Amino acid sequence: MIQDVTSPQNNLVKLAKSLDRKKARTESGLFLAEGARHVGEGLQLGWELEALLFSAAAEARPAVQSLAQKALKTGARVARVSDRVLEAVAKRDNAQSVLGLFRQRYTPLVDLENAPLIIALERIRDPGNLGTILRTLDSVGGGGVVLLEESCDPFSIEAVRASMGSIFSAPVARSDFAGFDTWRRVQGFKMAGTSLKGSTRHTETDFGTKTVLLMGNEQSGIPDEWALACDVLVRLPMAGRADSLNLAIATAVTTYEIWRQKGFKGARD
Repeated sequence: MIQDVTSPQNNLVKLAKSLDRKKARTESGLFLAEGARHVGEGLQLGWELEALLFSAAAEARPAVQSLAQKALKTGARVARVSDRVLEAVAKRDNAQSVLGLFRQRYTPLVDLENAPLIIALERIRDPGNLGTILRTLDSVGGGGVVLLEESCDPFSIEAVRASMGSIFSAPVARSDFAGFDTWRRVQGFKMAGTSLKGSTRHTETDFGTKTVLLMGNEQSGIPDEWALACDVLVRLPMAGRADSLNLAIATAVTTYEIWRQKGFKGARD
């Protein structure tokens, strides 16, 4: 049954509002996705939907009506809410008219053993960068993103927004570096790290059949001991006064070169 909710003090609304805080996401195991398209993608790909919120105006759209019925069939709570409630949850004006509360999901490393490409991120701090990298990995049909050591939360609102729905289709795993390095060697992955100390340009590097692209964090790059574990260190050529690229952009540039070497396998064009 669809509930009518107009008060920001409703328990479901308060739960949804709390998901902008990491503590609440950790305790509840939930995260917030915005927009009918992205919520629909999550449902289609089998993610567990805890609750669906939508505005009365959005309900007039057949796609939202269908989404509400699908949500009800999964056992999720479904609520028709006021614009005031939506803006309170999203904490911005002109909020999306459909919001979904999903259960978080991490992928075990064993599920990535046949991936053609894994992007491994060292202590990434910026959720916008992380979301953009998830979107990039999804765009090239990569196997997954592995967060090494303590990294920012891929289920934060900022990361989910930046992923543009790819949070649902780009697998995310967590690991310490030592365990990951051992695992990738056993599975036959070649690990390439980007570094100012790299000896070859990314376009001149053989990334192999199964590739791990190791990217350092925004401040300091790959630690020296991690760089020693790489099979190859690559550099991106630079001109002008800038000496580095934004992490997400550097990852995208290198990722697309790796995909090019794999013949753009899976491309739709």
